[in-house]
Amino acid sequence: MTVHTGGCHCGNIRLGFSTELDPPQIEIRACQCSFCVRHGSRAIADPDGRLVISVKDQARLRRYQFGLRTADYLICRECGVFVAAIARDDEARAIVIINALDDRERFNQEPIRVDFDAESKAQRQARRRTHWMPVEMSFG
Repeated sequence: MTVHTGGCHCGNIRLGFSTELDPPQIEIRACQCSFCVRHGSRAIADPDGRLVISVKDQARLRRYQFGLRTADYLICRECGVFVAAIARDDEARAIVIINALDDRERFNQEPIRVDFDAESKAQRQARRRTHWMPVEMSFG
């Protein structure tokens, strides 16, 4: 497994994205919802990989929800960086935002524009269970 590290600008949130895939093998998605468009979001996930999120100061972590409220969009309150999204269903699953990775330039293929606005809550949860990756969070 290769671990791609990263985090927010101020260092409060650190990321470790583990995958056996090389960056060109990972599909990059550019969600077209208004939140992701405004953040210039390019997201990746490996269902066979794992994302580890470490937060130093939980008070400086913002969990933003919108739309169907099926995921927490993680943003640092201190520096404003959007780092990941976590869906909580039977098991927590996540995507990581490429711009928050230290080696983001390795993920340079053209993103696929996706629009999930027409999905029902059940469809969205099913898609995330299939395409997003396991995640663990630690604090302190």
